[in-house]
Amino acid sequence: MATKITYTQQGDYLLPNLKLPEQDSRPIGLWGQQHLRNIKRSRPVLYTNLLTKCKLNEYLADIDEQARKMYDELVQAFAKEEGCTEQLKATDQLLWVRKMNNSVQRAREVVNAEIIYN
Repeated sequence: MATKITYTQQGDYLLPNLKLPEQDSRPIGLWGQQHLRNIKRSRPVLYTNLLTKCKLNEYLADIDEQARKMYDELVQAFAKEEGCTEQLKATDQLLWVRKMNNSVQRAREVVNAEIIYN
């Protein structure tokens, strides 16, 4: 299946009419941006391959979605494990904040280790 290439004249030059394939337009959140920085720095071949195949946005959006889902589930599980209840929140707010911050940080470390920097 041969593709016919068309050209546009710009001054003395004929330039090919190139069109990129449709790309995923999902937004890339915090986790996807962190993963992007990581693969640019530590896995440049993967980054270049995804970029040249127009698959980078789709890949990063998928990573972001997985990481966000894992993060939300872990925060809930760790908060339950720590005993962060609405009653604790009503009686001792500082203790509740301390425990929630601990749960959030633990979840962030797990997501970073398992998905973002893996």
